[in-house]
Formats: sequence, structure tokens, C-alpha cells
Amino acid sequence: MKDLAGLGHLFVVAFLFHFSSFMVLPAITDVTMEAVCPGRDECSVAIYLSGFQNAITGLGALVVTPIVGNLSDKYGRKALMTLPVTVAILPLFILACNRSEVYFYAYYVMKILAGIFCEGSIHCLSLAYVADHVGTKRRAAAFGLLSGVSAAGFLSGTLTARFLTTSSTFQVAAAVGAAGAIYLRAFVPDSGAAVSFHDDACDPLLQGSSCSSAASSSASSDEELSPRLPPYKGVLPSPSDMVALLTGSLTLSTAAMITFFYSLGEHGLQTALLYYLKAQFGYSKDEFANLMLIAGAAGMISQLTVMPIFAPIVGEDALMFSYMASHGRTGYHILLQRL
Repeated sequence: MKDLAGLGHLFVVAFLFHFSSFMVLPAITDVTMEAVCPGRDECSVAIYLSGFQNAITGLGALVVTPIVGNLSDKYGRKALMTLPVTVAILPLFILACNRSEVYFYAYYVMKILAGIFCEGSIHCLSLAYVADHVGTKRRAAAFGLLSGVSAAGFLSGTLTARFLTTSSTFQVAAAVGAAGAIYLRAFVPDSGAAVSFHDDACDPLLQGSSCSSAASSSASSDEELSPRLPPYKGVLPSPSDMVALLTGSLTLSTAAMITFFYSLGEHGLQTALLYYLKAQFGYSKDEFANLMLIAGAAGMISQLTVMPIFAPIVGEDALMFSYMASHGRTGYHILLQRL
């Protein structure tokens, strides 16, 4: 438990980041409709704008996230984590000032740019930080705790938005986001290639490391399933390097496929669902918050209690398949642990 206790500051940052990010979700549909189609309950343009935003953000994150992760190996997790945590404040600050049409489109552009740096970076850097400080056998439980804390931030932010006005929601979200960035710089200890749980000389995921060579002679089946990364040389990975890594590992390519289809379904549903509920049933910020509270409470309880307890008992494979069916994000965390 000592290694998990050492992640307390990271958990605080994760909580504040997700509190700030998800706090505005119940209100953003009304803000978008009022800016794009004022006075109407149905607006296909708003759905197209949201879909375009998700598409551009996803494509940009596909390019940026591996670069950010690679740089964090050289400069440390904390230094690179500061970028997405800080950039995520800017769109919130714009709508905290005003929610007119001009300000909305400024928010829209900034949200796309911020999403490119934040969508995957904060997630992968948090997981890498956990992996740096927690042993292999306890990483599934640690990933579950991180996911549970993130769900707690989602739940708390949504609950707070339920009792605030739309203008106050964005102001509080921007303030909490700034507090998270300050806390990260002040209290989270750095982590990276020089400060990690495993030395590079004996890292089972690196080609040519001492322990991977020893393991290959005794467990050839694991070698076929587990990816082996090329040794870090201090340069950014090229597209061919990333393609070779994906195609050279059955486990990693399977994880990429699962993540793609899960994200396709999740974001496709989220893009249209809130606008459908508003058009069909006249939902507004408070009703959206009520629905999100139900989903957030179930996810938080599940990830903070069930996964850390049962991961060592029933094994990661069984949890992966069960959680993929019931809660894809947690199953994705377990799948990362299997790599």
C-alpha cells in the first residue's frame, strides 16, 4: 500500500482536472444551441460542429500524444503533464467571460486546439506516472484507483453544476482548473526516465534489456504476446516507428483496435445524445446533470471498490472482459496493464 499512498498528489490533480473538465458538460449543450441556433430546440448545425470537433481533436491527439509521451521519458512526467492541464483552462476562461456567438466560436477553436493536447496526453501521462511508481503486480489496482478518482471528479463536478447558473459554472470550472495546475507544479514530485519504478537496464518492455533477455529464454509464449519497444534514443518517434510498433505486437494491435471501436461508439453516442434529449424532451442543464450523476455515481463506486479488491483475486483477464462489457474505460485501463 505504500506505493499507492505515494500517488496521493497525482490523485488530487486528476480529481481537480476532471472536476473542471466535466463540470461544464451539462451546460455546454444549452450554450451551443443559444449561440448557433438561438431560440430553437433543434439544430443539426450544432451536432455537425460537435462531430467535427471530435474528429479533428481525435486526429490531432493521434499525432501529438505519442510525441508528448516520448518527451516525458526525457523531461519527466510532471513537466509534460503541466502542458495539457494548463491549456485546458483557456476554453473555460473564454466562456467564463462571455457566452455570445463571437465568444462561443473563439471557445470552439480553442477547445479543438486544447483537445489535441489534452484528449490523450493527460490520460497517458497519468498512467505512465502510476507505472513509474507502482510495481507490476499492483498496477491494475492502481489504474483502477486512478480511474475511480477521475470518476469522483466527474461526479463532483456534475453535482456542483447542478446547483450553479450557467455563467457561474464556467467561472468555477476555470478557477478549479487553475487550482489543479498550481497544485501540480507545487506538490506533485517529478517522474520520468531517471525516476521510475524499473531501471531501464531491466525493463521487460525494452528490447535488449537484461531481464527481457532472461525472460525470453524461459517464456517464449509471453514474448509473442508482449510488445518490445526499441531502446529510447532521445529522438522523437517517426510515423513508421509507431506503425512498426503496432503491427509488431499482437497485444498492442488488439488494444488499439478495441480502443478505436470503443471510442467510436462512445463519442458517436455522446455527440448526438444530449441534442436529441433537448429536442425530444426539452432537457436543459439540470436534467443533463441528473442523468450524468447517475452514470458517474455507478462508475465511481465500481472503480473505487470492485476493481482494487477483485483484481488480485480473479485476475486481470476476467476483469478486463467483464468491465469492457459494463464500463469500457476501466476495461481499457486493465488492458493497458496487460501490455
